Amino acid sequence: MQVLTKETQSSITPNKALEYLKEGNLRFVNNLKRNRDILQQANETRNGQWPFATILSCIDSRTSAELIFDQGLGDIFSIRIAGNIVNTDIIGSMEFACKIAGSKLLVVLGHSRCGAVKGACDNVEMGNLTELLSKLHPAVYQETITTEMTHRNSSNETFVENVAMINVKRSVYAIVERSYILEQMIEQGEIAIIGAMYNLETGLVEFYPETLINDASGIKAIRNKNR
Repeated sequence: MQVLTKETQSSITPNKALEYLKEGNLRFVNNLKRNRDILQQANETRNGQWPFATILSCIDSRTSAELIFDQGLGDIFSIRIAGNIVNTDIIGSMEFACKIAGSKLLVVLGHSRCGAVKGACDNVEMGNLTELLSKLHPAVYQETITTEMTHRNSSNETFVENVAMINVKRSVYAIVERSYILEQMIEQGEIAIIGAMYNLETGLVEFYPETLINDASGIKAIRNKNR
């Protein structure tokens, strides 16, 4: 398969980028991955890269975005950190990916049975991990779907999955709220952002349509929410 060029990347819309990821995930689930010459792709991308999407996911060894979405070298930017949390460095990386390198879509990808989320649910404290997990605590506190007040910890699978979902959605909004550059690009229709969840058992990625922000009306809704 041919690698992306500046010309082909520029022809891809945010909606088309989302379609590419959905199609790639279906190929992954059905074990129909495209035939790629990775060494050739490495050679063809040696002088530049033009990824069409940027994906923030967890460091979990089972959640490689390139595999999950059946993409080749030079197709996506992959940002990985435990719990797919958001910080200044990650947002800066996204600004580079979109404003400088031309990426058209941002995806915050959580996953089922996330160890970092479980750690936050259990209020784990260990070295520098303590500070990282603290960024997941707002999602833990926000979880009100589980009505029972007991077993609000990693032993409650439903609670863990709810927290993971809330964390993804909070991260989508936080990225837009904390980056004027990305906010303006979304408002102008140049890029879009969406949250999603990867199921470790099935291999399927569920996109959350309610988190899709791709125009000025979406930005306005976030601004109104924060008033």
